[in-house]
Amino acid sequence: MSSDAIQHPDAVALADRVGELLACMRSAEASLGALLVEIEQRGVMELFGYRSAARLLEHLGDVPKQAAERTVKRARALNAGRTLDGSSIPAVAPATGAAARAGRLSNPMIDTIVDVLTRVPVEHRDSAEENLLAFAEEAGHKQVAALGARILAHLDPDGREPDAVEPVVPARELFLRRKRTGMWELNGTFDDETGTRASALLDALAECRTADEGPDFRTLPQRYGDAFSDALDLALNSSDLPIQAGERAHVMVAVSLEDLRSGVGRATLGDTGEMTAAEARVHACDSMIIPAVLGEKSEPLNLGRLRRLISAGLRRALFLRDRGCTFPGCHRPPRHCQGHHIRHWADGGPTDLNNLVLLCAHHHRLMHRSGWEVRIAPDGLPEFLPPTFIDKRRKPRRNNLHEPLPFAA
Repeated sequence: MSSDAIQHPDAVALADRVGELLACMRSAEASLGALLVEIEQRGVMELFGYRSAARLLEHLGDVPKQAAERTVKRARALNAGRTLDGSSIPAVAPATGAAARAGRLSNPMIDTIVDVLTRVPVEHRDSAEENLLAFAEEAGHKQVAALGARILAHLDPDGREPDAVEPVVPARELFLRRKRTGMWELNGTFDDETGTRASALLDALAECRTADEGPDFRTLPQRYGDAFSDALDLALNSSDLPIQAGERAHVMVAVSLEDLRSGVGRATLGDTGEMTAAEARVHACDSMIIPAVLGEKSEPLNLGRLRRLISAGLRRALFLRDRGCTFPGCHRPPRHCQGHHIRHWADGGPTDLNNLVLLCAHHHRLMHRSGWEVRIAPDGLPEFLPPTFIDKRRKPRRNNLHEPLPFAA
C-alpha cells in the first residue's frame, strides 16, 4: 500500500480538532489543580468541612478516590503553596505548571517531568526543567523520561546489581497443533521457574504501544499473542539456534515475483499454510522466513538470495549504529528487531548500511502500511517523517530512547 493511499483529505482537520479539544481538557485540568491548591491554602475544612482537597474533589466531581488524590498531588508539585504558619512552599516544577495550564502537556508528561525533578538537587532543577520542557515540545513522555534518566545518571551514576535466580528441577510439557482452519492451538504445563521466565518475557514484549502512531487498542490476549510472535522472531534470529537438517531453522515462502513487487496476491507458507503477498513483502526485508521467488511458470528465479539477507557483519553494524528499533518512542533492543530496507529489495533497493534500519516487528509492519517514511540523514543516522495528519510540516523525528555508544558525542 502506498503512503498516499491512506492520506484522507479530512485526516488533518480531524487531527487538528482532536488536538484543540485535548488542549482545552488539559488546560482545564491544570487550572482545576491550581484551584484545589488555593482551596487547601485557604482551608478546606473551614470552607467546605472536608478533611482534604482530594475528598472534596471526590464528592464534587464524582471522581474515584485514587484519581482525586493523584490530581491533588500533581497540582501541589506544579503550584506554590503555604504551610500552616504561612511560610511559602515553592513548587517543584513551576514552569511545567505554566505549560500545563496552557494545555501543552499531558498528565503522563507532567508526571514524568515531576518525577525527574523531585530527584534532582534543588540547585539543578531550573536548568533540568528547562531542558525537559524544551524536549517535551517535540517528543512523547517516554522519550522525555529517557532524557530525565540521563540527567539523573549524570548526577548519580551508581547502578543496581542484577538479582540472582536459583534454578529448580524443570517439569515441562507443550502441545502445538494446526487446525483445519489454518489456525494453530497451543497449550502446555510448566514448572514455576519456566512459567515465571515466560511471563517476564511476554510481559516485556506485550507492553502497550504508546509511540507516535497513536494509542494501543489491542486487548490483553491480543497483546500476548503478538508478544509470542515477537518471541519466536527473537529465537529464530539467535545465533545459538540449533542446526536442523544441516541448516538453521527457517520457514520457506513461495511467492511470484510480480506479487512480491506489488504486495497483492497470496504466498505459500511452509508445507500447508498461506500468507498474503503483502506479508511476504515485509518478511523479504530480513527474516528467517526465506522467500522463494517464482517466475511466470512457477520456476524458481531465486531461492533465499543470500545477497538480499543481511549478513552477520552488516547486522552487527546495524546494531552498533541504531542501538535498537529506530522508530521514535520505541524502546525495543536490537535483538528484538529486524532489518528494514528503506528502498525495498523487490524494488531494487541494495542490502547495505545506507539502505537499512532496525525496526521491531510492530513498527516494521507499520512502515509497510502507513504514511510514515524513513530516510538516512546527512549525519548517517535514521530519521522518520510523520504523516501529515500528525505533523503538517512533516518535521523529521528520531528515537532517543537507546543509549548511545560510549564514544559517541
